Amino acid sequence: MPTLLRLDSSASGDASVTRRLTDAFEQAWRARGASYDVVARDLHADPVPHLETSALHWAPGTRPEGSVPAEAAALQQTLVDELLAADVLVVGVPVYNYAAPSTLKAWIDRVHVPGWTTGPTTRPLAGRPAVLATASGIAYDEGSPTEGHEHAVPALEVVLGTALGMWVEVVAARYTLAAEVPELAPMRHRGEQELTDALARLADLGATLT
Repeated sequence: MPTLLRLDSSASGDASVTRRLTDAFEQAWRARGASYDVVARDLHADPVPHLETSALHWAPGTRPEGSVPAEAAALQQTLVDELLAADVLVVGVPVYNYAAPSTLKAWIDRVHVPGWTTGPTTRPLAGRPAVLATASGIAYDEGSPTEGHEHAVPALEVVLGTALGMWVEVVAARYTLAAEVPELAPMRHRGEQELTDALARLADLGATLT
C-alpha cells in the first residue's frame, strides 16, 4: 500500500496557502485508488515539543544510559517510524520571518538523527521523494533587495536532501500578500499565476510520484 506522509505547519487555518497546496497533492494522490494511503500530521494543531535533551540527536543505543526520558524516546520513535514508512513526503512550508515555523523545525530535530536516518553509511530514505510546498508573502528573487533572506526552504533542502538523501522538489507560490498589501499590488498578477501554477504542479506530482 503506497503511503503519503503529509505535514502541515501553517498557523493560518482555512486561509492557509500552503494547506491549499498540500491539499492539491493529497487529492491527486488519493484519486489514484483506495490503496493510496495518507498519514497526516498537523504540526500547528498538534505541535511536536522542542527537544527535551540534546541526547535525542543521537540514535538509540548510542546515547548515555538514562539520558532520554521514555516519553520523549517513544515520540521520536513514532515520528521516525512514520517517516521511514512513507513512500512520499509532502511538506507545507510557510515562510515566517524568513524561516520555517518553529513547529516544523521541532519535527526536523526529531527525525534528523545521525546513525539512524542519516550518516555516511546510514541513509534509509535515500532517493525517496520529498515535496516542499512553500508560500510566502513576498519573493526573494535573484538581484532583488531580499535575495538570500529566505532560510526556510534552503534549510529543508539541506536536511532532507543533502543529509537524508531524499529527492527534493520545491513548488513555490510567492507574493501571496499582493492582494492585501497596497505596496505589493503591482505583483498581484504574478502572485495569482504562481499559485495557479503551483497547484497544477502539485496535482501532477501527487498523481505520478511513487
